[in-house]
Amino acid sequence: MKTRRRPYIEQRPQDLGGGVWSVPVPIPGNPLGYTLVYAVESPAGPVLVDAGWNHPEAWEALSGGLAALGMDVASVHGVVVTHFHPDHAGLAGQVREASGAWIAMHEDDAALVRLMIEYAGDAHDAFQSDMLRRAGADPGEAREAMGGRPAPPAPPDRELRDGDLVDLPGRRLRAVHTPGHTPGHICLHLEDADRLFTGDHVLPGITPHVGIYPYDRDDIDPLGDFLQSLDRVAGFGPLDALPAHEWTFPDVAARAAEIRDHHEEKLQRLRALLAERPEPLTIWEVAAMMTWNRPWDELSPMLRGMAAGEAAAHLRALEVQGHVRRHAGVEPVRFQALDS
Repeated sequence: MKTRRRPYIEQRPQDLGGGVWSVPVPIPGNPLGYTLVYAVESPAGPVLVDAGWNHPEAWEALSGGLAALGMDVASVHGVVVTHFHPDHAGLAGQVREASGAWIAMHEDDAALVRLMIEYAGDAHDAFQSDMLRRAGADPGEAREAMGGRPAPPAPPDRELRDGDLVDLPGRRLRAVHTPGHTPGHICLHLEDADRLFTGDHVLPGITPHVGIYPYDRDDIDPLGDFLQSLDRVAGFGPLDALPAHEWTFPDVAARAAEIRDHHEEKLQRLRALLAERPEPLTIWEVAAMMTWNRPWDELSPMLRGMAAGEAAAHLRALEVQGHVRRHAGVEPVRFQALDS
């Protein structure tokens, strides 16, 4: 079932068998290239898993791809969104307008969508600037690292919880809550075919972004949640995986174990780095010490901001495990290794 990774220009809609199809939908200007939107057959009309980025080129690809597979976007029964990010939820509203389809997502991500809609642009900029300052970015870096804010996705009509069955007549598509990449990320188990739509939770060649926002929160542990979610997915065994990016692949359990090992090694490396530096460090300083796909000096300001989010998530996981101490009540917040 595994297919070779190809650039978007070489991607085509595919019949994956068993009443499941994939449509590659471009993400303009993003190195990920495209989102794989899946259509699942039902007597009431197809249900989409994710919808793609809100952009005219993406809409043309989605509607045209469905048409090439013999489906009209106006016949879509529903859109179940694996998580609220714009490359997954962006076009859901337009699909609903064209077809009358419902939109469903996990209740935790639905709450974030409502917050995004309520949060004005100026308030968002102030929030982001303050978050970067508290992480230790100097004012110049903070200004450069403030990325643009995409339009919030359409609010869902239906909210899902772990274990809920999606409205897919004649079939069984069950929500599996897998927090980490977002609080409300879900995978979807197509029980009548024993396949797993993995969203961004388990990807074949890369690992998803797991960060904390604001960086200095001490009431959540996204990386810990993510690792537990990987264990849960591994419990499904060697199912075929249908991810939202890259390519389909067999044995989701083996890949989930690989991703878990990657993060465990990353935590061990970070713990060793902190042990070598007895003085407390800011989140920004820790992020600059860590290994990324490019040297820190070559990362764009926006990517540095995302790296800081990942550094914060790893620091928080080490804090929960009792390996680092947070210096509370100081700005910027700082972390220090504890004796083993």
